[in-house]
Amino acid sequence: MGTPEFSVASLDKLYKGGYEIAAVVTAADKPAGRGRKLKMSAVKQYALEKGLPVLQPMKLKNPEFLQALEDIKPDLMVVVAFRMLPKAVWGMPTKGTFNLHASLLPDYRGAAPINWVLINGEKQTGVTTFFIDTKMDTGNILLSSKVDIPFEWTAGDLHDALMEVGADLVLETVKGIDDGSLKASPQDHSLSINKAPKIFKEDCEINWNQPGVKVYNFIRGLSPYPTAWTSLNGGSVKVFKVRLGEGIPKDTVVGTIWRPNNKELAVATQDRWIHIDLLQLAGKKRMQTAAFLLGYKGELIKMGK
Repeated sequence: MGTPEFSVASLDKLYKGGYEIAAVVTAADKPAGRGRKLKMSAVKQYALEKGLPVLQPMKLKNPEFLQALEDIKPDLMVVVAFRMLPKAVWGMPTKGTFNLHASLLPDYRGAAPINWVLINGEKQTGVTTFFIDTKMDTGNILLSSKVDIPFEWTAGDLHDALMEVGADLVLETVKGIDDGSLKASPQDHSLSINKAPKIFKEDCEINWNQPGVKVYNFIRGLSPYPTAWTSLNGGSVKVFKVRLGEGIPKDTVVGTIWRPNNKELAVATQDRWIHIDLLQLAGKKRMQTAAFLLGYKGELIKMGK
């Protein structure tokens, strides 16, 4: 769940910290909205506001892009929420290239650590800076900072917390590399227990046939993006916010919908109810459960397959 905002926070720390930023590399402008007009990334927008040079390569091995980097003669490259770099890029700076990763490496290597630590019910995570090497998230560690995870946090909440802590860690890392006080340490690969692979839409379907806590963690771990979903009367509904409820009556079928009143909706898991507070029907706006119940015309008997 790396986002442009994650990158902007770190860039802002470095800019305000007084470091000379020779150039900012970000994704090419992309069509967005109904009019499909080209939209610049938040990173580019920030860079232009500060008068910083911007590079937007379509391909990172493009000879013109590589030449532009060589002309800059970078001392250090900082990577935040960006795609994997070829060695021709990360091997160029004299002091190396480091990346900010949203977990406590070597655990949760991969593209979606913020989502996976919540899905797995972790109580603590953090951010790590490390020198990039030939494999994903395996390079020598520079610094790390821990963050406790409240039980009610979603992936969005954790993202925002790690964004702030991560920006501070990037600045601290640059200072340490710049003055020579910071030394990198090899990762203990035996501690790489959990993985954090990219999450696709098909991975986000809710399996109600599990203990309630697992369902709860799955939903909050995918909220607000890429978002857990379930089937309802032949259609689909996204689920953004839930609460753990009480135990279900004996012989209750998993997925059964219970309406305690006209404003609440709960779904049966293996052992307890999950109360849904915020959801979204396909093609509709996100809404509170009370508003959903007021306008929904179909039967509400069961969610899931």
